[in-house]
Amino acid sequence: MKDTQGKAIIIGGTSGIGRGLAEILLENSWMVGVTGRRIELLNQIKEKSDNRIIIQEHDITEINSSDKKMEALFNQMEAVDLVIVSSGISELNQELDWETENKIIQTNVNGISKVYEFVFSKFKKQGYGHLVGISSIASLRGNRYCPSYSASKAFQANYLEALRCIAKNEKLDIQITDVQPGFVDTPMAKGDGLFWVASVKKASAQIYAAILKQKRKVYVTKRWRLIAWVMKLAPNWILEKM
Repeated sequence: MKDTQGKAIIIGGTSGIGRGLAEILLENSWMVGVTGRRIELLNQIKEKSDNRIIIQEHDITEINSSDKKMEALFNQMEAVDLVIVSSGISELNQELDWETENKIIQTNVNGISKVYEFVFSKFKKQGYGHLVGISSIASLRGNRYCPSYSASKAFQANYLEALRCIAKNEKLDIQITDVQPGFVDTPMAKGDGLFWVASVKKASAQIYAAILKQKRKVYVTKRWRLIAWVMKLAPNWILEKM
């Protein structure tokens, strides 16, 4: 009998949804590798866990060292069944301050896509794997309050879809799941008038259930499927007034 449910890596697991998923995976007997920029938070996670966790400091915006760090973590885990990419930043920036826009792009586009590329290539060589990306409901339409954030999430959603198409076309045993959360009670949720704000625990539980079912796309919480439908159909003049 296996000592673990499987082996998983969470990129960006020091807080928020990433940390919530790390806790659920550990509760369900997974061996877990957790990465993040803040080593003090990684150490806190390890102190509260048993020997089924491996931590690694990793800033995904440091593109030149990203592959090396990912390779080292994969080697420590020996074989990896699941990778969840939960890194990302969000800022309100209707003023289009370039320093802010560029910071979001460097993380949510360049950093994330480098990780996606590495993981997909690794799974292809390994012969199997499940890649989960945490994009956002914001990926569906442009948002004047956070232009680069909504655009970066659309990039992630489309990149994941492209990887799924490659896997299907090449008949690879690689599953791709795009998780599109609405508002979750984390520092990423910014702005006034937020509604249907889910706890990290509830959101993480629904994401874990979707992972087990290997769903292609999941809205979190489930009621956000309705909002997604409305956003897709809404004419431009309505979005421009929001």
